[in-house]
Amino acid sequence: MNETTTKTLYERAMEAMPPVAARATQLGIVKGSGSYLWDEHGRKYLDFASGVAVTNVGHNHPYVLEKAKAQMDELVHGGHNVVYYPVYVELAEKLNALNGGDRKTYFSNSGAEVNEGAIKLAKKVTKRPGIISFKRSFHGRTIATTTLTASNSAYRRDYEGLLPSVYYAEYPYALRSGLSEEEETQRCLKSLDEIFQFLIAPDQVAAIIMEPVQGEGGYIVPPVEFVKAIRDICDRHGILLIFDEIQTGFGRTGLMFAWEHFGVQPDILTLAKGIASGFPLSALVARKDLMDQWPGGSHGGTYGGNPVACAASLATIELLENGLLDNANAMGRYLVAQLQQLQQQYPGIKDIRGLGLMIGMEMWTSDGQPDHDTITKLKDKALEKGVILLTCGTERNVIRFIPSTAVNKEEIDEAVAVIKEALAEIKA
Repeated sequence: MNETTTKTLYERAMEAMPPVAARATQLGIVKGSGSYLWDEHGRKYLDFASGVAVTNVGHNHPYVLEKAKAQMDELVHGGHNVVYYPVYVELAEKLNALNGGDRKTYFSNSGAEVNEGAIKLAKKVTKRPGIISFKRSFHGRTIATTTLTASNSAYRRDYEGLLPSVYYAEYPYALRSGLSEEEETQRCLKSLDEIFQFLIAPDQVAAIIMEPVQGEGGYIVPPVEFVKAIRDICDRHGILLIFDEIQTGFGRTGLMFAWEHFGVQPDILTLAKGIASGFPLSALVARKDLMDQWPGGSHGGTYGGNPVACAASLATIELLENGLLDNANAMGRYLVAQLQQLQQQYPGIKDIRGLGLMIGMEMWTSDGQPDHDTITKLKDKALEKGVILLTCGTERNVIRFIPSTAVNKEEIDEAVAVIKEALAEIKA
């Protein structure tokens, strides 16, 4: 017998690959369908992680696969720096229309890559050096996007110095500060004033980049008034507003894009993850007048806008527009209601929050501290019982629920039953 057949995929990976990509499980997965995954031993798992918000219409959706396979028969790669091809142009037109029609779109491959592009665009057109990000943010793993990220110092260890002229403002988190929502908004806006007063003048800031709902930071939904105030500050000082919707886009929050919840449109929008239901693709959607100042050769890439990924994205958008956005809202409300019932039994569940199917459940200890231990045990016990969950929050005391937008009540009931059983065992 071949030695590789006696080892698990995890064991083989540990021998063949570096440990740098930390993983949430040791599962070796060989098949996916809808809300479920199957491991190499044939065990079935309910997936409430969705590949970190990527397979947002479910694993291997038949319609997405149909369109991707049809595109493979026509063209797999043309090279967007060489030629134009139908799905590439069609998807750009669709994304522009979904964002008001006065936009242009540039395609890349990943979230970090498209955030790099957004920063380059902002610097190019404003001729300003500074970027403002937010504490608890996550924007990627490249040198520039690691600089923008402020959710974990471990991401930066041994990589300093990073991109210069990046500053960090406070992001509203009233639950943690103990302030009212209004007081927390004012506290965070004051941190921006102090950046302008003590660190960098506003006329030297190219862009403010923010997640309209923080992901890695804890699934934190900011007050509408805060987001509108950031828009006003940008307009007042000629600063470009970048929304990183890599995790929040494409139906995750129950609308196509999270900015729609706040009535605040960014100048530059970055998209990835759920854009193509598992095929590598990202998009930068920005105002026409900005994009038209981005000269040929000042940015580029080989694989951006791959034809198969573009076809999968168009199919994904079609599914979202034809029922899955509505389902995400309905099932999000249902999941929150089930979790709130659980909260009545377990007061350590401090908060349940979110939009659509981007839902966080935060736990605290009895003495008011982030309960990392219980959340870790809950995630691990849920996995033992066949449900895949992920954590988030800077103290890793939040479970993030990111099931497919096609999830149904039976699947939610299955997940909540496992969580209830796991909590009973942990608290016994």
